[in-house]
Amino acid sequence: MERTGELTRRIRELAARRKAIIIAHNYQRAEVQDVADVTGDSLGLSRIAASSDAEVIVFCGVHFMAESAAILAPSKKVLLPRMDAGCPMADMITAENVREIKSRHPGVPIVTYVNSSAEVKAESDICCTSANVVTVTKSTKAPVAYLAPDRNLARWAARHTSQKILYWEGFCPTHERMTVGDVQAARALHPGAPFIAHPECRPEVLDLADEVRSTSGMIDWCAASGAATIIVGTETGLFHRLKKDSPDKTFVAPSEKLVCPNMKLTTLEDVAEVLETMENVVAVSEKTRAGALAALRKMLEAGRD
Repeated sequence: MERTGELTRRIRELAARRKAIIIAHNYQRAEVQDVADVTGDSLGLSRIAASSDAEVIVFCGVHFMAESAAILAPSKKVLLPRMDAGCPMADMITAENVREIKSRHPGVPIVTYVNSSAEVKAESDICCTSANVVTVTKSTKAPVAYLAPDRNLARWAARHTSQKILYWEGFCPTHERMTVGDVQAARALHPGAPFIAHPECRPEVLDLADEVRSTSGMIDWCAASGAATIIVGTETGLFHRLKKDSPDKTFVAPSEKLVCPNMKLTTLEDVAEVLETMENVVAVSEKTRAGALAALRKMLEAGRD
């Protein structure tokens, strides 16, 4: 296997030749994050890529994220280094499921998390992120809203709006694995350390959190915090970015189980190979893209992301 340094140089040379931008989600392997032009959360990365002058987008993440890039940047070629990198939560709901929801709840707006397929987005009224779910849900001005596919994000949003929230029974398997016992054990080992959690966690875990934030929100909060040690309840890939931003702080995972296997599939070898072959193209049909784009645009009009 080529050394990391050699692979990194090869990737950067290929990216320049292909006029490509390499973007990596915060949960990717550390070396993949380091080779990327930019790291961040899924929608933020897609928007950055869409606004760049690159002709090719290499999305180091999972399939729905590459689809979002294709939706926002139809003139660019979007490559996914690992086509088998999927999202179990996104797979828990289909476009047909959304159509069934609409038939059971006529007139109720469907607010869909960006962690979903393009087909599901296209059937939805508006999209949301973990950062803006409350703002977006309130923006519908409907007495009842249906949130999909993440039940934990929906229950979190329900705490912050007077609207009645219905929801799909999907979830992130990685965040779902974290328990109250895990948090209590981490606090016993690190007394006084604040606990920050992602809203994809179980409600009883969020009850213990000092702050509930999206991944980008966690990065900002941890950088601003005066705490020397912080317990971070999300996928451990985020720790690489946190440590780079705040090398003087200690970040603790409440559980060793907070690892998404799909996010860890992509290697430097995969990134180099996809730039060599220009295969693994992720495309969205124009009909689906139009519907999904409309839902994303409504979200952006609703408020902060």
